[in-house]
Amino acid sequence: MQPWTVAAGRLAVFLQTHAGNLSSCMTAHALIAASAFGSVHDLLHSPAFDAARNIVLFLAVVFWLGLALWVYRDARRRTDDPLLVATAALLGLTVPYAGALIYLLFRPPETLADVRSRDLELRTLEEHLGLHAPHCPVCRAEVEDEYIVCPVCATKLKHPCAECSRALAITWRICPFCEAPAIPAIDLNAALTAELSAIRSATTHGRPRRSRRTRSASG
Repeated sequence: MQPWTVAAGRLAVFLQTHAGNLSSCMTAHALIAASAFGSVHDLLHSPAFDAARNIVLFLAVVFWLGLALWVYRDARRRTDDPLLVATAALLGLTVPYAGALIYLLFRPPETLADVRSRDLELRTLEEHLGLHAPHCPVCRAEVEDEYIVCPVCATKLKHPCAECSRALAITWRICPFCEAPAIPAIDLNAALTAELSAIRSATTHGRPRRSRRTRSASG
């Protein structure tokens, strides 16, 4: 007798002996699987699962719309171009969640308020250091250092030197180029003497008139 014939016979005897046990095991596994799938099916179709799913979807939509609104407001704070603002808002609205991330990669680094504040600080620093062009104190038009009057409003800015004709500031008392007095010196004694002489002459010419009037009145 061949060895494989003996093995086949033993296998047939084993299957016949344990056929009931194998069928019962397969039936138990099938029942367990059916009960598990049934539990999952019941869970997915339960009212609690439906309510939880609706809440999650509602929060996801609210978060998506909130991100789109944030993208729109942030774009308005960073640029004054309506086309760019509309593009950013459309990107945040049409591409849920990823649109906000794309906007963060390409948005301007500074807001408009930051740009204005930086420009104001730079202008203040330039004026403090004297790097900014001078302006007329009346009309705020730009003028040159050599201007004597403002060409826009005719405000007197400086006065020419009597010796070298260079433009001098109103507050300068001496010309730094030729050392000539920027403001002519005034002789106070001569001015007081001339004023006293004018007063005396007026008084002298006024007395005869008064005496004539008195004589005419008495006569």
